[in-house]
Amino acid sequence: MKDKEIFTERLSRRGFLGAAAAVTAASVIPFSTSCGSAQSLVRGAGTPNSKFGGVQIGAITYSFRDLPGGLETVLKACIDAGLSSVELMGTGVEDYLGAPRKLSGAEKKTQDQYDRDLKEWRKVSGTPEKYAQLRKKFNDAGVNIHIYKWVAGNTEEELDYSFKVAKALGAIGISAELNDNNARLMGPVAARNGMYAILHNHYQYGEPGFDVDRLLAYSPANMLNFDIGHYLGSTGLNPADFIRKYYNRIASIHVKDKTSATNVTQKNANQVFGQGETPIGEVLRLIQKEKWPIYCDIELEYPVAAWSTSVKEVKTSMEYCRQILI
Repeated sequence: MKDKEIFTERLSRRGFLGAAAAVTAASVIPFSTSCGSAQSLVRGAGTPNSKFGGVQIGAITYSFRDLPGGLETVLKACIDAGLSSVELMGTGVEDYLGAPRKLSGAEKKTQDQYDRDLKEWRKVSGTPEKYAQLRKKFNDAGVNIHIYKWVAGNTEEELDYSFKVAKALGAIGISAELNDNNARLMGPVAARNGMYAILHNHYQYGEPGFDVDRLLAYSPANMLNFDIGHYLGSTGLNPADFIRKYYNRIASIHVKDKTSATNVTQKNANQVFGQGETPIGEVLRLIQKEKWPIYCDIELEYPVAAWSTSVKEVKTSMEYCRQILI
């Protein structure tokens, strides 16, 4: 199949997945957990919109890892930052939905007991329907979840469960580290669920002998979450050239500014947007020009100054991207 045909097929499929997930979300009973101030805030301030010039700018919620308070705080941070679409980290999601905990002291469970209780909870209570209700909570606040970064485990049963709950959240797939194990195990299960295994790079492209084509070949459902900052920082190469070659296998990119691997003063260092060497403007304009359906997610990695917050820094980074695209 030619590149253009592959691309058209993936684009049509993505639209279908989104429509199917919307039907699922609309058919469930409203989630009983209160959305509280997050919903009130968005209704008062207007629905977030971080799609600029046809390009969906979002963020991975890892960017808000410093904030206490769990999932409610994460949703509020998304709203405050003006994000209308996110890659949701799975940290704390099961706790929020009522999964059993290990506890402590006299109530502490053995690992085997905890694993049994958690497996039973996933079967009885932590169902896709429950996740669809959580999706509605985010959507009602104006925030879509396009990727879920979490798996229940590495067995076929656990992966199947993971993709089912990710689909219920409205995601197009699950993101995980770019390696042989994930590409080999996750791709086939993703395909059976009509989803993508979205593989994220750190410094792999700078490793001698690394072959991304071999990992993609395991399954047509294997896609890339291409981190343009890590790519530059580990190879010194222009990430825009990589995107031109692999656009039809890229579901999303992580946007961050770094110094290059070839920088003689400080190699591979995180920077405030606009102060590093990552060609963010070239990458975003390329995606915009070609109209590729690639999610562009900010990942906040540089240290946040004492007078600022992660929410403010994500919002400022988003504005940097907006100015490029308008």
